[in-house]
Amino acid sequence: MWGPFLPAFVGHLREKGWLGITNIAMDERSPEVMAAATALLKEVAPELGIALADNHKIFKQYPYIKDMCASIFGPIEQTDIVQRRSQGLTTTFYVCCSSGFPNTYTSSGPAEATYLSWYAAAEDYDGFLRWAYNSWVEDPIRDSRFRKWAAGDTYLVYPEGRSSIRFERLVEGIQDWEKIRLLKTEFSGDDAKLQTLHDLLEPFRSPVAFDGWEQTLRDARATLNTL
Repeated sequence: MWGPFLPAFVGHLREKGWLGITNIAMDERSPEVMAAATALLKEVAPELGIALADNHKIFKQYPYIKDMCASIFGPIEQTDIVQRRSQGLTTTFYVCCSSGFPNTYTSSGPAEATYLSWYAAAEDYDGFLRWAYNSWVEDPIRDSRFRKWAAGDTYLVYPEGRSSIRFERLVEGIQDWEKIRLLKTEFSGDDAKLQTLHDLLEPFRSPVAFDGWEQTLRDARATLNTL
């Protein structure tokens, strides 16, 4: 079924001008499934990009994947991120129902949503993926639980255009990440200022909560705004 579909899909994307911005994405697939899927794509649709949320630490086997998103449990080394970036490839990280801190459950500290972007900046990731934006449960306003998953795992916003504290704090973190990116460019060639920025980010390389992390985050955000 995929054999005839993929070439037709590529033709459709090319006609619309979307081929260069479209990836076939795979979510936490095993090495065996990835081997079969990538072999098929190479055979029938080699122009199509690939994205992967990787929780098997197999990213080195696929250096050509356009958008590689590593589980927070399996971080990608900065040297590999830099190498991928030089080739125009995107490297991000993600959290989901199996990770505790930092996260965006309804039970999470609101500042954890901001911490996610500081972690991304500290580890030099190009961005962050959270799997669910509005996969609502039966009564999302009153009860955010879903089966065995942590409450709030399936959505960040509420029906009828309602935001949430955790979503707004996530936006704050994204804004911080962008400030950091711009400052890295502005400070290029100034080793002292770059070192200041590096020192500011260093505590947030931890995917584990540490004593005083919320105050450290508040102080770092204040310093960032002075920079």
